[in-house]
Amino acid sequence: MVRDQPAGDAPSAFALEPGALYVVATPLGNLEDISARALRILREVKSIAAEDTRHTGQLLAHFGIATPLFSLHEHNERARLEPVVARLRQGQTLALVSDAGTPLISDPGFPLVRELRQQGLKVIPVPGPCSILAALSVAGLPTDRFIFEGFLPAKSTARRARLRLLAHEERTLIFLEASHRMAEMLADLAMAFGQERFAVIARELTKRFEEVQGGTLDELIVWLSADANRCRGEFVVLAHGALAIANEVDTLETRRLLTALMEELPLGRAVAVAVKATGLKRKALYELALQLGKALHRD
Repeated sequence: MVRDQPAGDAPSAFALEPGALYVVATPLGNLEDISARALRILREVKSIAAEDTRHTGQLLAHFGIATPLFSLHEHNERARLEPVVARLRQGQTLALVSDAGTPLISDPGFPLVRELRQQGLKVIPVPGPCSILAALSVAGLPTDRFIFEGFLPAKSTARRARLRLLAHEERTLIFLEASHRMAEMLADLAMAFGQERFAVIARELTKRFEEVQGGTLDELIVWLSADANRCRGEFVVLAHGALAIANEVDTLETRRLLTALMEELPLGRAVAVAVKATGLKRKALYELALQLGKALHRD
C-alpha cells in the first residue's frame, strides 16, 4: 500500500488505506485554508464523523462533496465507539472532523482515537488549521516552549485557583475562552499574573472581523471594554511566561503541593508535610505558604 513519502519524492496523490480513520483539519473560518489533501479524502472516504452534521454539511456542499455524514460529539461519542470500530474492521475508510480546526484539540474525538489505537486500528492525521497554533504564530510571544491549557474552569473560584498554580509558569501560556467570560477571565489573569504581564488576545481568527491585540493585561482589560463588539466571537488568549525564578523553593510544583496541603491542613502542619516531601528549608516554605495564604483569602 502506498504511504506518504518525503516531500521531494511524493506522488501527487495517495490511495486511501482500507480500515483507517483519517483525522481531518477543516477551516477555522476562511474556506481557502482547507488543503487539497483534505478535500480529496473527504470526497473518497465511505463516511464522515462530524461534530455537527449541519455545519459540516454546509462545508461539504460548498465544495460539491456528497459523502454521507454521521454525528460524533461529546454527548454520543462513547456510544459511537463500537459501530465505528465495526465499520473500520470491515475495511471501510472513515474521516473525523470537528466544526472548525483540528479535531480533538478541545473538541470531541479523544475516546474514539484512543480506542482505535488500543485495538491496533489505523488513525491517520490530515493536518491543517488549528486556532492555538495560528494565534501563537502571530502573537510575538516566545514559541520555543509553550503550554496549552484549553478552557479554564467556568466558575470563578476554580478558575482563580488554577491561575494561581500557573502564575510562575515560565513557558508561554495559551488558553481558549468563551466570549461571555472574557472580561472575567482577563481580570482573573491580571490578579494571578500581575497587571503588567504581557498578553495577546486573538479573536475570530481567519474570519471577517479578525483581531490580534497585544498589551499588558491591564491594557487589554481596557481595550476589551472599550467596544462591545470585541467581546464577540471565538477567542484564543496567550500570556507571556513568568520570568525565570532563581529561588528553588518558589516553583510551580511547590506551589501546587503547598496549596493542596493548605486546603486540608492548618498552615504549620501543611508546611511540615511539605518539608518532608520536598527536603526544602522550613523557613522558605513557611514564607511561601504565607504568601499563598494571603492569595487564598483574597478570593
